[in-house]
Amino acid sequence: MHNKQSFLLGGGEIGARMRAHDWAATSLGPPETWPQSLKSAISTCINSPVLGAVLWGPELRMFYNDAYIPAMAERHPHALGRPVAEVWGESWDTVAQPFWQLMDTGEGFIHNKVELPMTRHGQREITYWGITASPIRGEDGSVVGLYNQGFEITSRIIAERERDVAETQLRLVNVKLAEEVTARTEERNLMWDTAPDLMLILDFKGIFRRVNPAWTQVLGYSADELVDHHINEFVMPEDHAETVAAYESAEYGQHPRVINRYRHKDGSLRWISWAAAPAGKLTYATGRDITQDKLRETELESTQEQLRQSLKMEAVGQLTGGLAHDFNNLLTAITASLDLISRRIEQNRHDDVGRFISAAKEASSRAASLTHRLLAFSRKQTLAPQSVDPDQLIEGMLELICRTVGPLITVEHVGDPTRWAALVDPSQLENVLLNLCINARDAMPDGGRILIETHNVVCDSEQAVERDMPPGEYVRLRVSDTGSGMSPEVAARAFDPFFTTKPIGMGTGLGLSMIYGFAKQSGGQAQLTSIMGQGTQVAICLPRHVEKTRTEQPLAEALAPPVGEVSEVSETILIIDDEPTVRILVAVALQELGYITLEAETALAGLVVLQSDQPIGLLLTDVSLPGGMNGRELAEAARVTRPHLPVLFMTGYAAHALFEDANAETAMAVLTKPFPIATLVSNIRELLQSSPADADWMEPLPA
Repeated sequence: MHNKQSFLLGGGEIGARMRAHDWAATSLGPPETWPQSLKSAISTCINSPVLGAVLWGPELRMFYNDAYIPAMAERHPHALGRPVAEVWGESWDTVAQPFWQLMDTGEGFIHNKVELPMTRHGQREITYWGITASPIRGEDGSVVGLYNQGFEITSRIIAERERDVAETQLRLVNVKLAEEVTARTEERNLMWDTAPDLMLILDFKGIFRRVNPAWTQVLGYSADELVDHHINEFVMPEDHAETVAAYESAEYGQHPRVINRYRHKDGSLRWISWAAAPAGKLTYATGRDITQDKLRETELESTQEQLRQSLKMEAVGQLTGGLAHDFNNLLTAITASLDLISRRIEQNRHDDVGRFISAAKEASSRAASLTHRLLAFSRKQTLAPQSVDPDQLIEGMLELICRTVGPLITVEHVGDPTRWAALVDPSQLENVLLNLCINARDAMPDGGRILIETHNVVCDSEQAVERDMPPGEYVRLRVSDTGSGMSPEVAARAFDPFFTTKPIGMGTGLGLSMIYGFAKQSGGQAQLTSIMGQGTQVAICLPRHVEKTRTEQPLAEALAPPVGEVSEVSETILIIDDEPTVRILVAVALQELGYITLEAETALAGLVVLQSDQPIGLLLTDVSLPGGMNGRELAEAARVTRPHLPVLFMTGYAAHALFEDANAETAMAVLTKPFPIATLVSNIRELLQSSPADADWMEPLPA
């Protein structure tokens, strides 16, 4: 079959008929021209073991699977591709309303015990069904069809009615049995002996006192194997507690209903639905074997889960495609800039080299920003938390925020003079604040108001459970807008990864999930409330810093010497990274500043150098290294013989928990990739200046 029609593979009889059908002669056209959403739905449907149909387009044209054929009767195979109203006639009129409503609203439904008059094989009958329907959406998000599944429960409904009659009769008999208290009357009861359902008499301790012959037919046990035994000897352990609760409630006059699982004598599993009633000091109960219904429900749930996974993978595909597009654009800018720089050097033309260098730097910075957003979403970014004055940070960003949201939107900041300092990564908090304001702007295309507030929050143990965060003291940063707001359904999914209400190509669905990931990784929480037509409010709670907020040192450029200036230093730095380009560039930059450098590609190779008598002033290592030992483990091994060795970790992907003790006291620091050379040098100088004079002293190894 042509690859474009591969979605029609399998499917049994229906699959074969669809492949052989001349679709080009219909209004749908050849299958290879059908929308991807129709192809995916049909592929799932025809290969499903559960009765199902795809109802496509404004006329709801039918595509169904082999499991549907018995229900179609004489309508098969002529129904294939025809409007559902033509196929089912008055039967469709009975159930059509929720299907059309689903086409309008996009909200799926599950209906149980649907009564459906139906003519099959010329015989009119009343049938009962369990029906579920889900929307099929096109590329623009609109509902273009329905995925309908169900199973016929006519026999079960009839059996339940028969059981209710039998239960009523049993209660009457039970009253009579309780009055007469004779086994002779019970044995003469024809219903007891011939009923297909399980019947039992149980005392209030759970001991079988009598069972009917159906136990042998349904579960394989004789009366002698059951009587005087506890009921839980035959019930699955997971259902023991519910079974005990049922017969204990009967002792207090209740009429319990319970569904539990029994072991058949052959080892298989049976689901039994029970109805019980007390009489005197005994419980009388009747049970129906519903194993087949449970199996059908399980199959239905499995098929729905497969469909959900298929839709999720489609969303992941859209996300990765967008990211690949963005990265290719950025790599093109970097590659082109480097190519032009190389040409200008060959031509001995240096007048516009600076412009190309700036372009490459800008593209690199944007690529790093995109990577950090992904890491924040996955809660894998490396954070550098410190004491931050949130109001000071907000005031420093107000001008940028106002320019970003435009003149139609008013931005207000209301600070709290008594608020605490927060323990947070300031650069990541700036990104979060800017993203929240951009989201607010998008919700107010005609203008509006953004309010940024800060407050102190104390979370006790009870509130901690409600808010899913540790108890303690927090600083809350809240951003409110007067925009269009969200429906309760959208607000409930706002923090979900890949979820977005924007059109394809206009958003990845990572924004709010990134903010949620950042808040959780920082030790706090993010919460969202929204009202349709009134606006949205996002609050981020960040842990309080117990020390007074201090003014942060300017960026590393203030600490580093001007590029090209060689310091009078002689420290030896061991560089370990499995990426040769990173090692070479870092080594060259440090050598130009007067440092002596050694290089290693793996942790084991670096450990050989560290265990030699080579003087080493500082270890500069990547965290993720090949060979079974990571950078943190390498540092711990190195400090066995060099206890005061300063260590600077480089990482672009690591959990912050690895570096909770990285500070001046431990002579360790963390540097997030990518980084400017000036920032690298600044971190190296700080570590070398804070380390003891005997930093490269080596303890002798044990003999």
